[in-house]
Amino acid sequence: MIGIFDSGVGGMTVARAVEQALPEHGLIYFGDLARTPYGSKSPETISNYARQNTQFLIEQGAKLIIIACNTAASIASDTLRREFNLPIFEVITPAVAKAVATSKSGRIGVIGTRATINSNIYEEKIRHLAAKVKVFSQPCPLLAPLVEEGWLNKRETKMILRRYLSPLKQQQVDTLVLGCTHYPLLKELIQPRIGKRTKVIDSSHEVAAELKAFLAENPALASQLSPEKEKRYYVSDLTEATLATANLIFGRTIELSKVTI
Repeated sequence: MIGIFDSGVGGMTVARAVEQALPEHGLIYFGDLARTPYGSKSPETISNYARQNTQFLIEQGAKLIIIACNTAASIASDTLRREFNLPIFEVITPAVAKAVATSKSGRIGVIGTRATINSNIYEEKIRHLAAKVKVFSQPCPLLAPLVEEGWLNKRETKMILRRYLSPLKQQQVDTLVLGCTHYPLLKELIQPRIGKRTKVIDSSHEVAAELKAFLAENPALASQLSPEKEKRYYVSDLTEATLATANLIFGRTIELSKVTI
């Protein structure tokens, strides 16, 4: 089974992309809604949550893990790789590679939670690949909670997005990385407010492509990922808004099972 975790519903965008790229494999998703958002938590707390989430997925049969939470990836990915003996993927590295390959002007914008932006992980990884690229980062602490509440097309959400994106638009970025897996749900609002000439990078598609290439090179592992194509979705809290957002993401009715971690 492919194990995927996030702080909430945003990581379901990754799960959907993985489903589409690798429909032949089983998948387990865990959304930690009871403890969301991660972006306002301390690094120690985030790392502890990430350990618990990973352990839960392994106990459910996961043979590899995708950290579908940018905050957890920025803080805890190295820790998880040291502590768990299985392949661990995260959404940051493939998105960075795509952004660097896409940008023509060398001016890249990044939006994310406060914890992700404060970690400087995007800037470090981008400059590791392209030292002369200028990176403009903008924390957007209100966006993930708005998505969790299902406020995907509210006037207030549009106003907040305009405020967050204005500094990046003034910097004339030609590429914008969505540094939180909640943000693809706002892409139709983000694109017109950042400008149609700016390429928006969705990490969910990039990590799914990376995983597909990895499994093609590792057929022995691929054969272990549940040939019955089973898909299971767990959350640590369950609300009507969560169900509605999950159904919107997948375009079908999704069964969510509530569990305690």
